[in-house]
Amino acid sequence: MKVQKIDQPASIETLEPWGSVEGLPDTPTIQLSGLQKIIPGKENVDTGIFECTAGSYRRSVKQAEIMHFLSGEGSFTPDGEATLTFKPGDSFFFEENTQGTWVIETQMRKLYVIFDAA
Repeated sequence: MKVQKIDQPASIETLEPWGSVEGLPDTPTIQLSGLQKIIPGKENVDTGIFECTAGSYRRSVKQAEIMHFLSGEGSFTPDGEATLTFKPGDSFFFEENTQGTWVIETQMRKLYVIFDAA
């Protein structure tokens, strides 16, 4: 199928558990969940819904990423750059190899596309 649809991604009640990531010192362990969509013939593109609980952690994705926030508030501080805040309706584009720190103030949900930019 050439077109994939996610009906009302902000209101899907149950996502798949994706495990957890250890928070930075003095922050809680962050629970991850999501819904991944596979695009036939484009399996190198990772896309879907990602959700995580509040906390702080380091970004670990090495590829480029586009994201659109559906819920939650917080910030991302790229290493050596100014902090960017987000709220529902905001979008970010990450160049490949962007490193930095997430601070998730309230449970966050986003639509995402992770891909090789080259």
